[in-house]
Amino acid sequence: MKVAIASDHGGIHIREEIINLMKEMKIDYLDIGCDCNSGSVDYPDYAFPVAHKVASGEVDRGILICGTGIGMSISANKVNGVRCALAHDTFSAKATREHNDTNVLALGERVIGPGLAREIAKIWLTTEFLGGRHSKRIEKISDYEKSTL
Repeated sequence: MKVAIASDHGGIHIREEIINLMKEMKIDYLDIGCDCNSGSVDYPDYAFPVAHKVASGEVDRGILICGTGIGMSISANKVNGVRCALAHDTFSAKATREHNDTNVLALGERVIGPGLAREIAKIWLTTEFLGGRHSKRIEKISDYEKSTL
């Protein structure tokens, strides 16, 4: 599995935590940034590149972090083929993979701490899609996206 990860200035600390987790789990990753040395940056500038890499198949999944995770999630979900979920608890992280086959995870650094962020990311990275009755729902989303191109 290869994961693209990015944050804006509001998510740099948790981004580092998740990168360390992926190193420990021996997951190949691509760090899109930000270096944030210049201060405030705009979250869409980081969400879109990650989302496009996921949608194109260049990477398998993406993780996005900003202050709340909301802006990153909204931005990523504008890209056809992306199913980004904002998760601030472990149950939701597991459910988004099992039921929704999410391919991008959004986290909010100002909402959760680094320990919980690591737990959420680990669960999300290791949980498989259940398929079955959930597959037809994902197909409906994909069909709708194709009809709007």
